[in-house]
Amino acid sequence: MSNPIEKQTSLDEQAVKDEAYMRQAMALAAQAELRGEVPVGALLVKDDSVIATGYNLSICRHDASAHAEMECIRAAGQVMENYRLLDTTLYVTLEPCAMCAGAMVHARIGRLVFGAADLKTGAAGSVVDLVRSSAFNHQLEVTAGVLAEDCGEQLSAFFRRRRQEKKALKMAEKKQGQ
Repeated sequence: MSNPIEKQTSLDEQAVKDEAYMRQAMALAAQAELRGEVPVGALLVKDDSVIATGYNLSICRHDASAHAEMECIRAAGQVMENYRLLDTTLYVTLEPCAMCAGAMVHARIGRLVFGAADLKTGAAGSVVDLVRSSAFNHQLEVTAGVLAEDCGEQLSAFFRRRRQEKKALKMAEKKQGQ
């Protein structure tokens, strides 16, 4: 018989770990932003150790597949010398898209933890749920919304700045044309 107090303590400890790893993912997202990329960061954890990290590089690399999750999964495969990333947890600041969710299923990642939901392209429950679909031979455990507000604000602030920069550029071009 399991002890409910021990179970709650274990859940609380996991929540603390999840937040700590998500903060690391947010720091990776900030690195992406410094490169002019959409600020999304990811890291893969096995046995309480970070084995790989990644952040968005799609703009820099002119590569639609260079999402934070894909960069992280590629790096982890090299570290583990295996495309199957069994018994791992992927932390990412934004809910994965269908491409990234598919890669997670194929890699046999055990658990996904994400921050902000993606209401336009989220494939872990917001739009579709590929990572838990019984149609596939592998399903991930999902923990959604870890530091969701902080992760969402990081993205929102980036897009607000981008819009302001575009507006300022248009105004400068308009002034030059006078």
